[in-house]
Parts: sequence; C-alpha cells; structure tokens
Amino acid sequence: MTNDIGPILERWKYKPNDINVRLVKGVDGREKLQMRIDLGLLQMDLDGRPDGKRPYRYDSYLTYYENRVKKSEEKIKSFELNPVDCLHLQQESIQYYHRYLALIKLGDYVRVARDTRKNLRIFDFVSKYCNDDQIHWSFEQYRPYVIMMHTRALASISLDNENYDEAISIIKNGLEQIQEFYATHQDRAGNQKFELDFLTKWMREIRDKRPLSEREKLEKELNQAIKSEEYERAAEIRDLLRYLEISKRKTE
Repeated sequence: MTNDIGPILERWKYKPNDINVRLVKGVDGREKLQMRIDLGLLQMDLDGRPDGKRPYRYDSYLTYYENRVKKSEEKIKSFELNPVDCLHLQQESIQYYHRYLALIKLGDYVRVARDTRKNLRIFDFVSKYCNDDQIHWSFEQYRPYVIMMHTRALASISLDNENYDEAISIIKNGLEQIQEFYATHQDRAGNQKFELDFLTKWMREIRDKRPLSEREKLEKELNQAIKSEEYERAAEIRDLLRYLEISKRKTE
C-alpha cells in the first residue's frame, strides 16, 4: 500500500478556471466532498466541520466559544477573544468557504446556505468579542462576499421551487445588506463592489425570465384590448381583475 496520491490525481485532471469537485464514498461509508486543486485535492465532510474534527467535543470552534460566553455570563465575567481564538475561528471559516464553494458547484444550495450562515455568525461573534480592530477587519472585509453567496443559495432554492417573486425579494434583501456594509465601511472597503453588480444583474435576469402571474397576464391583455379599441373585451377583463382582487382579500 502506498500513500502516493499521484494515481488519483492522474485520473482526475485539474481544469484551470473551473471549480473541480465531486462526491466520493469514504472508507467510513459516508459521502465525502472532494475539490481538485492545482497541486492536489481537498477532501471534506458534507456535514459538521469540513475536516471532521470536534474541538473540545463541540461541533465547531464557534459553538465552543459561544458556550464559553454563556458560562462567563453565568459567572458575571466578561468574555474576550484572544488572537489564538480568532485564528481558530478564521481557519474554521476558511474551511466552510472551501466547502460552500464546492457545494454551490454541485447545486447543493441548502448546505451552501448553512455554511455561509455559519461564516456570518463567526463574523458577528468576532465583531462582538474581539477588541483588536485589525483582527476584526480581517474577518469583516469578507462579509459582502459571504452575504452574496448566502443570497445566491437562498434565492436558488426559491427558483428551484419556481417561486420567482420570493427569489427576487431575497436578492433585494441581500443587496440592502451589502449596500449597508459599504456605506458603513466606505473608508476601508474601496470601490470594488462586484457583489452588488452580480446580484443586480442576476435579479434583472430573473425578472426577464419570470413567468407572468394570472393578474399580470390579464393586465397585459387589458392594455392590448384598450389599444385595439376592443372595449367590450376590456370590460370583461376588468371584471376578472376585480374578481381576482376580491378573491385575494378573502384569502388574506
């Protein structure tokens, strides 16, 4: 038996400018997520920490530190993250980043939403309990990107269910959060706001492709009837629109 992974890499060629990922069955019988990189590969668990470890028997360092906060509050003591604590959280957030990057390629939007939510929780936790501004910014600078990826995941779930209006609403909320971030940190964040550009363009594409609702179809037909001077048909359509409005109120 050899520890050389060369034969594995030879069978799985690396493709530049792409996210090379796949699912494989681990020796423990569970599915593993693999990402091919230029010099090798990464293997991650699908759930829990990507590396499969349980720091201090907790599912993550974040959960461990959150529990320490609770114990400090019980003892009426203040809690503060030191640089080593922050390093643990930073390494953990990088693991989640690699995993959700691979998962979004596979279309596993539920897990992407889960991992991006965890990273946002880490950012919030460091912001609250780390007094070192430089360390704090080393996390916070990535918030717009993680919000964008979280928004992509949630909106994609809605799109899979053909709920276009919900997807658009989710994207609008993501845009507002990112805009608020740049407004708050305009002196440090710079002018590269590609997250806003991406989500804005995506929202326009969804609006263009979104099927018309029954009401929108009738309103379009009404405008056409008026334009063609088909007034009797226009009157019928107005009656149908009134009926839809009354039905909507009864269900609310």
